Amino acid sequence: MLMVLRARVLIAFSFFVVGLSLPFSASAVQNNRSLPLSAESVLLLDPEGKVIYAKNAELDHAPASLVKLMTLYLAFEDLEAGLVTLDEPVIISHAAAMTPRYRMGLRAGQQVPFHVLMEGVAIASANDAATALGERLGGTEADFVARMNAKAQELGLASTRFANPHGLPDPHQRSCARDLARLIGRLVTDYPESRTILGGQTFLHNGRLYARHISLFNDPGGVQALKTGFTREAGYNLAVSAWRSGQQFLMIVLGARSRALSFSDAKKLLRYGFVETGLESPAPEPRPRLIPKRAVKTRRVVAAR
Repeated sequence: MLMVLRARVLIAFSFFVVGLSLPFSASAVQNNRSLPLSAESVLLLDPEGKVIYAKNAELDHAPASLVKLMTLYLAFEDLEAGLVTLDEPVIISHAAAMTPRYRMGLRAGQQVPFHVLMEGVAIASANDAATALGERLGGTEADFVARMNAKAQELGLASTRFANPHGLPDPHQRSCARDLARLIGRLVTDYPESRTILGGQTFLHNGRLYARHISLFNDPGGVQALKTGFTREAGYNLAVSAWRSGQQFLMIVLGARSRALSFSDAKKLLRYGFVETGLESPAPEPRPRLIPKRAVKTRRVVAAR
């Protein structure tokens, strides 16, 4: 039964692969409509993988913590292959514990379950957890990065180059909206269980509750899987998979000027996509405001004598 389900999922994803392979202008806007967006680069794909809206979708950009989507992809790959288990304790190295912010506060020598590290990466966007995962899956961080780049090539991420498993700034770490849309699309399709972890808002470790407050989860936009990313270099980034009426939409927002603006851009894009695909009715045109005519006072003119 699981094999049949996986086969159906892969067939459905083939539509996305076809759509993503189609050429389009780096600053194309579908249907000649331009949306007021803060982000430098955006891409929205319909359920068949076709471009609904694009702005600088192939522009070279720092991915920030969207790098962690590949870290999670390889974690799920090894889980499925039986090379690691969810409850396996991972010993935290000194290098992982010293990875700069944002962190879970992991300590060298500490043993942390593999699934907790995955939650730390997906929900808390913890850089120390990403380093620990990379070391567990690759032996060393450098070897894991080599594996990330090999998988990027395999997935057809032609404009992507990884330099670390967490997304902290590195001049060699680059991607674009088109590649990142392909990456999150493959992640949630090849490993549907990733929707749960990317849709999570809280997890508990060592008596501490880690939480993220994402307004998009409470908006009726159908967002089920989401990863944020931020560095001063990259600005505010988002990777989103949303479902409406059983249909999946993929969206990337790169380089928004604030966290709030990245969420605002995402809402505008999703609303636009749902209308363009007929899942929602367009908002009614505002009725012109009628200004009452002022009564014109007439003056009696008396002719001079």
